[in-house]
Amino acid sequence: MAQSTSLRSLAGTLTRPSVAASTVAAVALATILGALYIEHVLGVKPCELCLKQRIPYYAGVPLAVVVAVAASRARTGLRPAVGLCLLALVFAVGAVMGGYHSGVEWGLWAGPSDCTGTIAKPAAMSDFLKQLDTVKVVRCDEVAMRIFGLSLAAWNAVIAAGLAALALAGAARAFATAPR
Repeated sequence: MAQSTSLRSLAGTLTRPSVAASTVAAVALATILGALYIEHVLGVKPCELCLKQRIPYYAGVPLAVVVAVAASRARTGLRPAVGLCLLALVFAVGAVMGGYHSGVEWGLWAGPSDCTGTIAKPAAMSDFLKQLDTVKVVRCDEVAMRIFGLSLAAWNAVIAAGLAALALAGAARAFATAPR
């Protein structure tokens, strides 16, 4: 009983608009910093789809900060609700992008032709050597790294979906408390 009460209390706190936006900002920032760490420190190079999946985070972190500040100043009203809905939309797009990339990795559908499928063989050895110097393709249909069994693309889908859900829950609470 006490555990269910504390979970309800935590859910109530997390859905407060300013807390929801601040949490989205913090988790999104940690996620993008983690991706940059994996790339620059661990040396796992991202593919084209990985780079595109970062765009919602680059847009979402500053938006979440703005929404958090606005929500902390205007505890009720439509502005925090609309800002949180926008935030939910940004991360819903991120979740779809992560799901698409995961599907490419699992072979459920084809990905972009420039980073998936068969690689064209050069006609001559000199062409091959030239390609080695100029073309560095990181494949979108191969998993570069797994954490607890999930690829980074799959983790992105999970995290972005969670952020979208949290922003949506905060928006619902902001709409519910807005003066009529």
